[in-house]
Amino acid sequence: MSEPSLSVVMNRPFNEQTAFFRQKLGNLVPTARWDDLTRSEHDAGFMIAGATKADLLSDIATAVDRTITEGKGIGEFRRDFRSIVEKNGWHGWTGEGTAAGRAWRTRIIYRTNAQTSYAAGRFAQLREGNFTFWIYRHNDSVRNPRREHLGWNGLTLPADHPFWATHYPPNGWGCRCYVVGARRESIARRMGGDPDKALPEGWDATDPSTGAPAGIGQGWDYAPGASVNRTVSTMAEKVRHWDYQIAKGYMQGVPEQVRDQLATSYRSLPSVGDDARRYAQRVLNGTEPERLEPVRTLGLLSTRDTAQVADIKQLNVSGFDYSIDPFVVKHVQERHGGEAERQRGQRPVTPSDYALLPQLLNEGEALVDAGESRATNTAQVRRELTINGETFVAIFEIRRKRRTLALQTFYIRTGAGD
Repeated sequence: MSEPSLSVVMNRPFNEQTAFFRQKLGNLVPTARWDDLTRSEHDAGFMIAGATKADLLSDIATAVDRTITEGKGIGEFRRDFRSIVEKNGWHGWTGEGTAAGRAWRTRIIYRTNAQTSYAAGRFAQLREGNFTFWIYRHNDSVRNPRREHLGWNGLTLPADHPFWATHYPPNGWGCRCYVVGARRESIARRMGGDPDKALPEGWDATDPSTGAPAGIGQGWDYAPGASVNRTVSTMAEKVRHWDYQIAKGYMQGVPEQVRDQLATSYRSLPSVGDDARRYAQRVLNGTEPERLEPVRTLGLLSTRDTAQVADIKQLNVSGFDYSIDPFVVKHVQERHGGEAERQRGQRPVTPSDYALLPQLLNEGEALVDAGESRATNTAQVRRELTINGETFVAIFEIRRKRRTLALQTFYIRTGAGD
């Protein structure tokens, strides 16, 4: 098994990793200090040191969720974080005062959540795989390796050895060590393990300065995901076809009010609108279908939207999301992308207008009945929002099999017909 670089951890999220992080979202914990939650308490709650307001926590949790579930990079996370801080008027947080401090803080948030969710997801896989041996591997890509972590490299111990309860990595801030499993000693050797290597004497002795064994950072002497691994494994079995489930997967257990907050926060992130714009542009530029996501989510429906659909269409769309796909982008370009729109009191829709769809969904008027699709007789609903004197109109088709409200058409009224 090759060493998991940070780019691999972020760009290739897997079911158990995502399930672990999302089961935390139902418990957004306000804290004053980084150690207000300790050890396995992090398995069942999301926190950001110094973040005490519910809206702020929801916004940051959603930005972190995007990095894990959609493989977004640190540049996008930093843009979202900057917007969140300004929107919520958050001051006094560690790292605020300088560019270097801000870069450090965002890197800590980004990497810590990536690496702990990765480790927790792998823990669930190792348990599920019923491996006889677990092998501690040092990641040699780190610039400043810790002496103790290098010393543990290759340790091959039974899966139920007490070493793993405290030394399962990561073992500190920025640690990129990892564990692989094997069923026989011969396989362990091929995977970089050394079954003959003994634990150093005093490996479990507590360092008084950290309260943890030597080589482990304060608060890191636990196995991420161990306390919830059965829950994570059960959740991970339930989702397939991830491209269609990004917004919906593993959200059933999140309380309704929190789920609404997270959906609104998601659509408020600058990167979500920017992704919708880029998605439309790539479709119109002729990007090959295999290089495009089959759908681009716009986040979960709120309970308000769910109730409105139930009222006007007598349909249960609880847990559905909003989405766009390449077909609608092409349709909108053909029907509403030309200069002829101006003769109808409208203007051509451009890729930049797709960036405003999240705002339309968050702030728009109540959903209203839009009849049925001519092609499929599928129920449709409409939402409008006036932005800078123009009325943006989006019609969504209710696709029950995919559990989504898919954009069916999109146009912009200016009220200035020729």
